[in-house]
Amino acid sequence: MRSVLTPALALLAALWMPVAAHSRDVAGRFDYYILALSWQPAWCSRTGDARGAAECAPGTGRGFTVHGLWPQNEEGWPEYCRSRHRDPSRRETAAMADVMGSAGLAWHQWQKHGRCSDLPAAGYFDATRQAAGSIAIPEILERLPRDVSLPPLVIEQAILEANPMLEADGVTVICRDGALTELCICLTRDLEPRRCAPDVRRDCGRARIVMEAPR
Repeated sequence: MRSVLTPALALLAALWMPVAAHSRDVAGRFDYYILALSWQPAWCSRTGDARGAAECAPGTGRGFTVHGLWPQNEEGWPEYCRSRHRDPSRRETAAMADVMGSAGLAWHQWQKHGRCSDLPAAGYFDATRQAAGSIAIPEILERLPRDVSLPPLVIEQAILEANPMLEADGVTVICRDGALTELCICLTRDLEPRRCAPDVRRDCGRARIVMEAPR
């Protein structure tokens, strides 16, 4: 026999899944931030070149760029939260291109992560810029003359030496297809260094990875 939903039950069924799936995704309800820094040469060779991204043109010479500032929980993270604040203007997202590579990425990061901070767009972008500015990148990494193969631990140690306020459990080296793709640095809600939660402390497990040279 085919079951038939009453109008009331049908409405509940339609509402239940979105509420259950996003019950934790409330703006302002998070424990700490991840500052995600992409290694732009790797992003360009895997994604940006195919898109004709301007930031991948020869001579740009960019190394680490800001992927985003992500609200994070001790387990998991919120995303696509509803925000009481207006979305950023084109001018505001374009102004982030110097640290994020493009206005499009800044817009996407606001939609997916920034709204969950419960900050206004200008405040979220200011926090992103402040977080990025607090991290020193060793010049030897930013100015690689050629592709190099090295252990992920060497990259982590270089970051720690340049930033004595960080600890090993507060920095995660991410790789994909045998290449460095990203650094994740964990910060408090006040943008102070802290240890990453266990689900973020998963460094690249390869013995050696390729660090592609900036263009």
